[in-house]
Amino acid sequence: MRMLAFGLASLLAITEAVAQDSAAGEKVFVPCKACHQVGGTAKNAVGPVLNGLFGRRAGSVEGFSYSPANKNSGITWDETTFREYIKDPKVKIPGTKMAFAGVKDEKKVEDLIAYLHSFDKAPVKLSQP
Repeated sequence: MRMLAFGLASLLAITEAVAQDSAAGEKVFVPCKACHQVGGTAKNAVGPVLNGLFGRRAGSVEGFSYSPANKNSGITWDETTFREYIKDPKVKIPGTKMAFAGVKDEKKVEDLIAYLHSFDKAPVKLSQP
């Protein structure tokens, strides 16, 4: 019985930590809102919709005009490539038109990733390869 209680308490702590990370990530995302949207009603703006980012091919959101550098980068977004990109977009994809200095703080990057994962299943239209 103690083992079950310990397991449930651990699961609750992990769930709470993930929720806290996502909530902190929402705050990190505030400057991103100047260009990007997320959620059920998200539309392309200065930047593409970020719904369903992880597992998506770079330069593939329908209706967004990407730089050739981004479209031809060969990147499929996962946590590793996003981490590298968000720290310094112009280093990861030379020639990108994303004008953003980057997020250097590791904890903020982790929180931002947790927040973006909350939109993994939100609608996004992808262009055909």
